[in-house]
Amino acid sequence: MACVLFFALLPTTIQVLSVDYRLNGGIASGLAVAQTAPLLLAVVRPLRAWYVVFAANVAGALALLSVDFEERLLWPFPPMTIVGYVGLCLALGLRESRRTLLLVWLATAGAGVGLEFAAPDGRSGNGTLLTILSGVALVLGGALRERYVAQRRLAEQETISEAERGRRTLLEERARIARELHDVVAHHMSVITVQADTAAYRLNGLPPAEREEFTSIAATARESLGEMRRLLGVLRNEETHGELAPQPGLTRIGQLVNATARVSGPVEFTPCDADVPEAVGLSAYRIVQEALANVVRHAPGALTRVVLSEDGEQLTVLVVNGPPPEPPAAPLEKGDTGHGLVGMRERVRLAGGALDAGPLPDGGFRVAAHLPLAERNFT
Repeated sequence: MACVLFFALLPTTIQVLSVDYRLNGGIASGLAVAQTAPLLLAVVRPLRAWYVVFAANVAGALALLSVDFEERLLWPFPPMTIVGYVGLCLALGLRESRRTLLLVWLATAGAGVGLEFAAPDGRSGNGTLLTILSGVALVLGGALRERYVAQRRLAEQETISEAERGRRTLLEERARIARELHDVVAHHMSVITVQADTAAYRLNGLPPAEREEFTSIAATARESLGEMRRLLGVLRNEETHGELAPQPGLTRIGQLVNATARVSGPVEFTPCDADVPEAVGLSAYRIVQEALANVVRHAPGALTRVVLSEDGEQLTVLVVNGPPPEPPAAPLEKGDTGHGLVGMRERVRLAGGALDAGPLPDGGFRVAAHLPLAERNFT
C-alpha cells in the first residue's frame, strides 16, 4: 500500500506543483519527495515518517504563498498532499498509542488553523478538511489496532484457559483414581490388621516374642490405615462424598456390557475369569466403563466388542465399536463417568501399562489397554 501511494503520488505531486501551482521545478520536486518518500518508512516507523511529512506539508503551504496560482486551486494543502497525509494517519493509528494519536491530531489542527490566518486575500483554506479527514483516519486506525490487540489477547487467554482446563482435568482424574485405589489398599490393610490381631487366638502355642511381633504388625497396619484416611481427606473436596460400596472389578464388567446393550445396541463380550490384583481389576472396569460410555454418547447403535484376555504377565482390555448407523442427534447419556481418554491414560500410566486409542478407518473407534499383573512400586 505504501509503495502504491509513493509511486502514484510522487510524479503527480511534481506535476501539479510545477504546472498547476506554477512552483519552481526544483522546489516542487524537493517538496514532492519530502511529502511522499516517508510513506515508505511509515510501514515500520510511522511516527518518524509523520515528522518529515508534516514539516514538508507546512513548508509546501508556505512556499505556495510565494507564487500566483488560480483561485480554483486548493490551498494550503493540494489534493495529493491530503491523500498522502490521510494514508499516513491511518498507518499511525494502526501502530501508535492513543496519546500519540491525539498529539498528532492536535498538531494537524493547529497547523490548519494557523495557516488559515495566512491565507491569501480572497482564498479559503482547506485546513479544516485535512483536520477532519486526518482525525477520521486516526480514529479508524486506532480502532482497528485495538480490535486486533483485543482479539490477540482473547486468543492467548483461550490458549491459557485450555491449558489450565487440561491440567485441572488431569489433577481431578488423578485425585479420583487415588480415592478409588484408597478403598482397595484400605481393604488389604484391614485384612492385615485383623489377621495380626487374631493370630494369638487362631494359632496355639505362640511364644511371647511372636505374639509381640503380631501385635506390632497390627499396630503398624492400623497406623498406616489412619494415615491413608487422612491422605484421602486431603484429596476429597467438600463436594465429594465417600463411597461405601466396594470398588468394582472384572466380575462387574458383564453388568456394564448388559446395560450398554439395553441402551445403545449389540455388544459382544468375551470375559476373563483370571485372578488379577484388585487395582488392575478396578482400572480395567473403569476403562471399559468409559469406553462404553463414549459409545453410547458418540456411536449409539454401533456394533461393539469387549474382549478381556490375560496371558500371565498382563491383562489386555479391548473395546472396539463400529460406525454408528446414523449420527446421534443428542447425547443419550447425561452422566459423566470420568474424563474420557485423559482418565484412561492416567490409569494405564499408574499401572505401568500402555494404551492405544484412536479412530478406525471405517468410522469406528478402538481402545486397547495393556495392564501389567506384576506389582509395581509407586514412588
